[in-house]
Amino acid sequence: MSKDKSQPGGQAPPLDPITLEVVCEGLIAIVKEMRVTIIRASYSSVIYEYDDFSCALFDTEGQMVAQSWDHPGHVLPLPWGVRCAMDDFENDLHPGDVILLNDPYRGGTHLNDVTLLYPVFDEQEQPMIFPAVRAHWVDVGGMVPGSYSGMSTNIYQEGVRIPPIKIIERGRLNKAAMALLMHNMRVPQEREGDFYASLGACRVAENRIGKLYQKYGREQVHQAVALNLDRTERRLREQIAKLPDGEYCHEDYLEFYNDGRLDPVLMRLKLTVRGDSIIADFAGSNPQVPGVVNSSLAVAGAGVFVAVKSTLDPGGAVNHGAFRPIELHAPEASIVDVRGDAPAGAHGEVRKRAVSVTLGALAQIIPELVSGDLCGTSFPNSIGGYNKRRGRQYVYYEGPAGGNGGFLEADGPSAYVNVDFGNLKSIQSAESIENEMPLLVERSELRADSGGEGMRRGGLGMRREVRLLDEEGSYSVLSDRAVIPPYGILGASSAQPYVVTISREGRELEFATPGKVTGYPLRENDVVIMRSAGGGGYGDPLRREPELVRADVVGGYISLERAREGYGVVLRKDGGVDEEATSALRRKLEGERFRVPVRADDEHDPYTGAKGRRRMLELAPAQAERLDATEDSLLEILGAHPAPLRAWARINPAASGEAIRLDAFGRKVLGVNEGDMVILRRLSMPSIPGGMAR
Repeated sequence: MSKDKSQPGGQAPPLDPITLEVVCEGLIAIVKEMRVTIIRASYSSVIYEYDDFSCALFDTEGQMVAQSWDHPGHVLPLPWGVRCAMDDFENDLHPGDVILLNDPYRGGTHLNDVTLLYPVFDEQEQPMIFPAVRAHWVDVGGMVPGSYSGMSTNIYQEGVRIPPIKIIERGRLNKAAMALLMHNMRVPQEREGDFYASLGACRVAENRIGKLYQKYGREQVHQAVALNLDRTERRLREQIAKLPDGEYCHEDYLEFYNDGRLDPVLMRLKLTVRGDSIIADFAGSNPQVPGVVNSSLAVAGAGVFVAVKSTLDPGGAVNHGAFRPIELHAPEASIVDVRGDAPAGAHGEVRKRAVSVTLGALAQIIPELVSGDLCGTSFPNSIGGYNKRRGRQYVYYEGPAGGNGGFLEADGPSAYVNVDFGNLKSIQSAESIENEMPLLVERSELRADSGGEGMRRGGLGMRREVRLLDEEGSYSVLSDRAVIPPYGILGASSAQPYVVTISREGRELEFATPGKVTGYPLRENDVVIMRSAGGGGYGDPLRREPELVRADVVGGYISLERAREGYGVVLRKDGGVDEEATSALRRKLEGERFRVPVRADDEHDPYTGAKGRRRMLELAPAQAERLDATEDSLLEILGAHPAPLRAWARINPAASGEAIRLDAFGRKVLGVNEGDMVILRRLSMPSIPGGMAR
């Protein structure tokens, strides 16, 4: 029985600071113990090696009250799923009930992230704080092993969709539901083992929560939770209040293939700072499309939160109190607020693009606190087939980490998970992969020249090579930033995009839809070569200290060619910096930058596309020649604001060639007005056999 901690009249005594901290840290300790339990009990290496799972505790109103070093892409959208489940089972939750769900339309992320909610009750059957686990199940059915299809056109191709269901009711397992799920998933032994690992972790938490309530009493625990959420909210609001009020805008794209043609979809964000709160409005973003570039507002909102929180208050707690100062708006049935039956598997890509547009907006007011763009995708690669040695199917899954953006104080970290990935590993253990599957990890190394050039260089991506040792297999990848690269800020260059190829009998095979592949048949000894993107640079690369450029060449981070062409640094034969030649080359490169004035045209609609919407920039033939651009070349426009604006070339012989037309939103992104000068530059694009959609 709980000890009576209340005063006469039923009021809890004032909570002293020591008890407040002990209770709050006790809740976090419970989450940590849940994590240890899952790692020890799970069947899938994606969980016990790669750490692709998260745990959290919730109060009876569905507020997240504690988490640990978990995956932000899991735990930040989790309250939406908890709320949906609690709404579905309002007044119908009892001791022994356990809820399972993965529905992206109901607060899930993508179908592979399966959530288990475990309501906890006291001896009087009053609900207490309860635990939840969201774990990546390496396969949940669908058209390809791993359930990651880069070319899905509807959610039914992505796997089994689980609305909130009672998988256990009053302590009894729903055997029919479990059998139905397991019979529609590959390697069901692993899936069932991972289910029971999550269940075991929640039972450990149940025991610890009961003891916490017994020691401190219901009222004191709830009072501590409320105080903790309130002080977390105040802390973030204090940081937001330091920002100048105003509207800050940015736009970016995700890569959608419409019948084999590239048809980029637009993500637009208006970030409104008003006092101590922020409104994030995705109005103008692309309607959802039948491709893997959509996700829920829970996921897109997680991207906004990651960018705001990590920039303004990286050291503060992450709980429901931190969500309160940020208000989200989005058009329904759009790429950031998906509805049935559009695919929703691109949760990592949509979340990371939300980070991109939020960083681009924040850079307009606090450039000293933001970085160049992150690598831009979760880069999930899957290989599946039959493992003769073990006599069963296997599914390999991992996302080799890319680079992070450079920032004011330092270069970006290389081959290191982005901030929205939390505790995830950069790569899976080669020993674990080779022990469990007919695969050989042949190479893992940094990818030279992949980081965006800047005063502070973007972090490098990775080159990872995996050979198939069995007779046949199936390969799929769902990535982004394979065409439109991560951007640099304050004049820095973009990073190199993602590239995936297959090495077969001395030839390197490319894909017609870069970054998105579904069920490509592999042969014995084929090598999948995964090259992750770097991070965007920070600041003008011509201002980088020549000695740092020399050190990068010596370290193998950049080539001699990029040292000259990207940084304007000339090295002597003995490896030292030729200072005189470097100064001359930098003056030359600076003078070659193509500057043009802006012509304001608020009636101009710059967007085109089939199902997607992409910005077009009208160029006169002479301008196109100066940029070495052809029709549909990818361009970058640099203005007064730190982040660039991307557009595709549209060559018009009737154009004057004296200025470029920009609409009001484009001018707001760049921070320019009529007559202001901007810099144009062309970005390289991979070959796309189907061309651009019209």
